[in-house]
Amino acid sequence: MRGELHFGRLAVLVGIVVASVLAWDSAVLTPFKLLAVMGHETGHALAARLVGGEVNQVTVRPNQSGECLSSLPGGFFARVLVYSGGYVGSALIAVLLLVLTFRFEARRFMLGAAAAWLVVMALFYGRDLFTLGFCLGMAVLFAAGARFLPLELVGALNLFIATFTALYAAMDLKDDLWSSQVRAMSDAQLLAEVTVVPAIVWAALWTLVSVALLALGGFFAVSERRRPARSSTGPSVAAPR
Repeated sequence: MRGELHFGRLAVLVGIVVASVLAWDSAVLTPFKLLAVMGHETGHALAARLVGGEVNQVTVRPNQSGECLSSLPGGFFARVLVYSGGYVGSALIAVLLLVLTFRFEARRFMLGAAAAWLVVMALFYGRDLFTLGFCLGMAVLFAAGARFLPLELVGALNLFIATFTALYAAMDLKDDLWSSQVRAMSDAQLLAEVTVVPAIVWAALWTLVSVALLALGGFFAVSERRRPARSSTGPSVAAPR
């Protein structure tokens, strides 16, 4: 079955992006920005666990910065994977949210899964009061929303979270990697210190991979399967005059 563009979904996605950009500095969007930061740090944590490392602490701060402290094996490729896990992982999480929301309409499940994710990150890796309070507070709100909100409102909230996370992933790349002052303290600089590849090259590579993932995921999310037309196999009946 071929996919075809669903213009209603595309209009919603574009509308959320435009509204979010216009209200980018509004305090109302801060919790959603912190969610995206937690997604970034979760990418580092998952990569660390994947290579056999130990995650000691994950932190998010009110100024939208974050940190994942982990003990890693000494291998070269392990460090490359973990240092790359933040930006690329953030883009993958955004794509997963987009596809689950738009294409498969996993409304209550997605909100419940987000609550479970935040509880896990808080209990296993949260070590400071702000990270614990933010993760557990948002988890309670998400769980309550998944349980009690009408299905239409759950869907609307899911759409916003998914689209905003994708937007934040793209904005994060722009702000962190293409500002020379910020890049000097970013994951790209950490990679430059363990490889012969300059930080700007890592920034370009991450940007290309992440934007490609977001574009592919966005296209898949706003398309739908074309169902084959039903063919009539029964006998034809003449309509009465």
